[in-house]
Amino acid sequence: MEIQLNLPLSVDWKEGELFFLDQTLLPNEEKIERQEDVKQVWDSIKKLKVRGAPALGVAGAYGLLVGIKPHLGLEPAAFLGKIEAVAQYLDSSRPTAVNLGWALRRMVAKSKTLGGLDSPSMYQALVREAQEIHQEDIACSVAIGQHGASLVQEGMGVLTHCNAGHLAVSKLGTALAPMYTAHSQGRKFRVYADETRPLLQGARLTAWELGRAGLDVTLICDNMAAYLMSLGKINLVIVGADRIAANGDTANKIGTYGVAILAKYFNIPFYVAAPYSTIDLKTPTGKDIHIEERDKEEVTFFGEKRTGPKEVKVFNPAFDPTEHSLIHGFITEKGLIKPPFAQNLKALFG
Repeated sequence: MEIQLNLPLSVDWKEGELFFLDQTLLPNEEKIERQEDVKQVWDSIKKLKVRGAPALGVAGAYGLLVGIKPHLGLEPAAFLGKIEAVAQYLDSSRPTAVNLGWALRRMVAKSKTLGGLDSPSMYQALVREAQEIHQEDIACSVAIGQHGASLVQEGMGVLTHCNAGHLAVSKLGTALAPMYTAHSQGRKFRVYADETRPLLQGARLTAWELGRAGLDVTLICDNMAAYLMSLGKINLVIVGADRIAANGDTANKIGTYGVAILAKYFNIPFYVAAPYSTIDLKTPTGKDIHIEERDKEEVTFFGEKRTGPKEVKVFNPAFDPTEHSLIHGFITEKGLIKPPFAQNLKALFG
């Protein structure tokens, strides 16, 4: 039975137009924005109006179409050059999430197979490629849910950090997909959502979408997880990923590393849910992942209220790498992946 969620689409392509749900306004306002040009797409990605590694891949593929559409009058060779330039520009918006670059490289590679076509025909072929990327992402989320649902047992408390659900991925998400699937199968359990400072993706997005979809969700501050684990209220942790290195080290939203350390201490299984497109075999370890640093105002303000001194120094990494030794397994669309990760992750691409 297909799982239906009463939630707006984070990325939508309709009649040749690209639309993003502005996630910076949630949970107070649901605003859909049409992306009128490539600069707006870049800005929407940079400002986290659209976010989540798999969703960024879909957004990047469609965003490329927005960027090249005004240049359909170019000769084929010049049009191919424009495709590469727009892809490079969009890829500069978020350096850590591998899916964005993956989808853009796939679109560029597709364009190089279209020799002999005129520019409008190339564009239509790339529309079909972007739609295929989108449909694959939907199928991945459903498969991740199916493979991970058995981990979510009756009466469990499940902790998640940041947002890796419907809003961050097509359809069911990654980390939340096993929860949505288990819920659809009739199991009762409680989800604990870390608020996820400094931008509160857990509070604004995860708690909102889980509650709206009818799941039992409890919001906690980031620094409450250890105490809940000590009380035995958390039995499982599932998070998403923005990049998985070849050895299994995983970059996810800042704070994930600490949750993984706590889970190891309390002997709680810690799983990472992600599609194959998030695995980057060209990056050997977590130490090789470029970690995006963001504006200090994200830390010195809480909403519109200043909470830090104007001149204070701020360190604001958006992600942290979690060592593979802390990870119990990966939930992918191809099944559960257990250690040794270097060998088993590589086998997915065999």
